Amino acid sequence: MTFRKTLMSAVAGAALLSGSGAAMAMDELTVAYFLEWPMPFQYAKAMGTYDAELGVKVNWVAFDTGTAMSAAMAAGDVQIAVSQGVPPFVVATSAGQDLQIIDVAVSYSDNDNCVVRTDLEITKDNASDLAGKRVAVPLGTAAHYGFLNQMNHFGIDLSTLEIVDMAPPDGAAAIAQGAVDMACGYGGGLNRMKEHGNVLLTGAEKEELGILVFDVTSAPASFVAENPEMVAKFVKITADANAMWNEGSKKAEMLPVIAKDAGMDEAATERDMSTFVFPSIDEQLSAKWLGGGAQNFMKGVADVFVNAGSIPAALPDYSAQVNTGPLTAAKGM
Repeated sequence: MTFRKTLMSAVAGAALLSGSGAAMAMDELTVAYFLEWPMPFQYAKAMGTYDAELGVKVNWVAFDTGTAMSAAMAAGDVQIAVSQGVPPFVVATSAGQDLQIIDVAVSYSDNDNCVVRTDLEITKDNASDLAGKRVAVPLGTAAHYGFLNQMNHFGIDLSTLEIVDMAPPDGAAAIAQGAVDMACGYGGGLNRMKEHGNVLLTGAEKEELGILVFDVTSAPASFVAENPEMVAKFVKITADANAMWNEGSKKAEMLPVIAKDAGMDEAATERDMSTFVFPSIDEQLSAKWLGGGAQNFMKGVADVFVNAGSIPAALPDYSAQVNTGPLTAAKGM
């Protein structure tokens, strides 16, 4: 195995940086998000709703991975991360970074997966043939967690694989060039991977195995504590955009705006968003999500990473890493 040292270094760096950023004057807010990952909040982003409602200038910074989001929050460069994968959140908090989940951003299964090069003719029926192959995986992300679970399901010894840490866009380029045999990723990177290969398991098949995939909005606990009204307003604006999209009548108006902001064409945006689920505030506060389900799921993710040697230890539980205060306050706004 070659990936443990790389992931451990990233984890240690984020933990050391946590809390080191200087307190910021709250006339500006910096928020992390992903390009090629279309979501309703981007309509509110493009329309200037966050700036107007929050009363501050919001700077939006695009990232390639959730692990990079954790590092940016640890350094004090970013105050809120939208759609951070649960695995990178778990990696950071397991290492001691004081982050909290403030909402469930999106649930998805078909937009996070591993793709095997077409010419290898490897499917779920002969997945054991992956032994000895070179795999591109964005370490510490939801794709990494899904990869570990799929390899465990197929009984593939990780030590037989050459695992290379690559962000999804790089993994897509590598599989297109034949530099790797399999690549794992999400969003636009995954879409490009599929042009050169096939998935081992569909989203529905992964869910049957208990491989859930969802992202959260996260923030440093200190920032949430010091800015409760701003954080509550932020999740309220996001929830309103989700509700507008889910209701359906404004999709024609929202789609081109979201597509442009995501750096995608409208057809790809509509295709991807049709497989996304954006839970309402009440749903997010239910037992399935932040009322207990997410906490239990995070413990499971952490245990998988510990068993794979990716992180040294898991927390006893992850209840303290979920803060439902902002969503509860948003209900009354």
